[in-house]
Amino acid sequence: MEKLLVLYSSRNGQTRKIIEAMQDEFSGYDVEVADLHGPIRKNLSKYDKVLIGASVRYGHFHRDLYTFINVHSEQLAAADASFFCVCLTARKPEKADPGNNAYIKKFLTKSPWRPRTIGVFAGALKYSEYNWWQTRLIQMIMKMTGGSTDTSRDLEFTDWDKVRDFARQLTGKR
Repeated sequence: MEKLLVLYSSRNGQTRKIIEAMQDEFSGYDVEVADLHGPIRKNLSKYDKVLIGASVRYGHFHRDLYTFINVHSEQLAAADASFFCVCLTARKPEKADPGNNAYIKKFLTKSPWRPRTIGVFAGALKYSEYNWWQTRLIQMIMKMTGGSTDTSRDLEFTDWDKVRDFARQLTGKR
């Protein structure tokens, strides 16, 4: 059975939720899932495929993502490794295209790794989980980008069909 390593960086759980939705498409693989914010000591050459998913918060990926990539850049370059980004800007169709997404462009500028496949998925706006300061900051960002500033409800923008299609593409089930 082929081995798939799935690594993720999630702030409010949406990236992890996206990975969980992909799991049905990973039948036929021995899947290992690990949080990039914990100690990761993996020999990537032991896996047939590697998938890394990371969320953007306040315009940035978490530094643990870049630390992992810098430490494992040679192994990632040799691996069948893919990447996906979770960000609220992807709620707009043109920003959900990796070629048009500013965070993917920024990632490719900062990272020595060039993933074989790249995906971008819209995340969730979870006002109920933010503290007062985070709520105000995110409201300001949403106002500037034409998003919801209504704190009375959470909004999920993830296109689950697109998530499953991306997973099928990775496993060759298209």
